[in-house]
Amino acid sequence: MPRANRPRRPRRPGHPTSGPPGQARDARPEDGEDFDLERVLAGFARLESAPDGDWRVRQVTTRSAAKDYTCPGCSRTIPPGVAHLVVWADDHLFGEEAGIAERRHWHTHCWRTRTFKYR
Repeated sequence: MPRANRPRRPRRPGHPTSGPPGQARDARPEDGEDFDLERVLAGFARLESAPDGDWRVRQVTTRSAAKDYTCPGCSRTIPPGVAHLVVWADDHLFGEEAGIAERRHWHTHCWRTRTFKYR
């Protein structure tokens, strides 16, 4: 006898049988498919040494760039949605908090091609 007259229960998201009809239980998508290594690493600041001092540099991805900033290298605006760098002095005279407070957003190209100011 067909089971068409039986009311169907709604499928729960994440349940092993919640895929489209005919899909095998083991063929469901993995939980980490939207894992983005670039975005994870962008949250960490790396240390760069240059003739003008030590700098902490953190990459801002296109998804994380949400505001307008002015690049100190070219004095142009960095619009939302453009990947860029956040830079602050690691060896600031008044400590780490002062260096973080004076951080600046740079275009990646402007940071790489900047002229060094000797202290």
